[in-house]
Amino acid sequence: MGEFELIRHYFAAAACAQAADGVVLGIGDDCALLQVPPGEQLAVSTDTLVAGVHFPADAPGRLLGQRALGVSVSDLAAMGATPLAFTLALTLPEVAPDWLADLTAGLEHMARQCGVRLVGGDTTRGPLSLTLTVFGRVPAGQALTRAGARPGDLLCVGGELGNGAGALPFVLGERAEQPESAALLAHYWSPLPQLQLGQALRGVATAALDISDGLLADCGHIALASQVALLIEQQRLPLSAALLACTDNDDAARQLALGGGDDYVLAFTLPAEKLDVLRAMGQPVQVIGRVEAGQGVHLLDASGHAIEPRYSGYQHFGTHRD
Repeated sequence: MGEFELIRHYFAAAACAQAADGVVLGIGDDCALLQVPPGEQLAVSTDTLVAGVHFPADAPGRLLGQRALGVSVSDLAAMGATPLAFTLALTLPEVAPDWLADLTAGLEHMARQCGVRLVGGDTTRGPLSLTLTVFGRVPAGQALTRAGARPGDLLCVGGELGNGAGALPFVLGERAEQPESAALLAHYWSPLPQLQLGQALRGVATAALDISDGLLADCGHIALASQVALLIEQQRLPLSAALLACTDNDDAARQLALGGGDDYVLAFTLPAEKLDVLRAMGQPVQVIGRVEAGQGVHLLDASGHAIEPRYSGYQHFGTHRD
């Protein structure tokens, strides 16, 4: 099967590749045409996922499609953007029809949940990898960034932490699956971007990002960009029942929450008076610390004393983990 036939058969015919609001022209020409309403800006992000580095080489196509698009759209959520479209550059070692059909189904599933359209891309032969570029729109001047956190702000997250890292031993086959691991695996393979939360944070949060490389590492990006210190209260980390059931003890679960990565939950700072506003909207806001003058990220124990974290940050799948 040639490149163009492959694109027509598996991707151009997909429901998520058809024209919709904001997509004037999709797959089939040299470029796609996107329409951004007056007064809005285009948000763009690119992610590359490589077999053996970001996912197991034998990953099922459907699960990989869901994960790849969910991870990419999460960047739009972090900026408070509304998803518009995405492109896919796919490198394949061989054409496997059943696997490609499953990959397309996974992309379609996540695209429906995120309200995003496939508008183009490329295919080539080589080691398995996927590069997705996502496009979103956000009112001019309202995009969330990592800079802007101020002393006195609260440090918050949009939900439970550590589930992605907790799933990894089951993904790798290092541990036999158990009833509680199903929730962790669902989070790993189908991370749902927090789009509603990101949009609710526009004009409310002072800084934001999505947690992909671990809470400590990603909070470090906010601290650096905002030139402040972030204080994380270890006892306030939101941990799921599934994670607690699949780890040796509460401390092990907290270490995964601090540095395990693959959460794709938003971390953000906001003035204390805005907390009740967000909660009244039904947004999943968990306060885990505060912003102070200074620099860096500091972890506090239950007594408020600084402690040295034992987990410095996420290492991609397939690399050494301490």
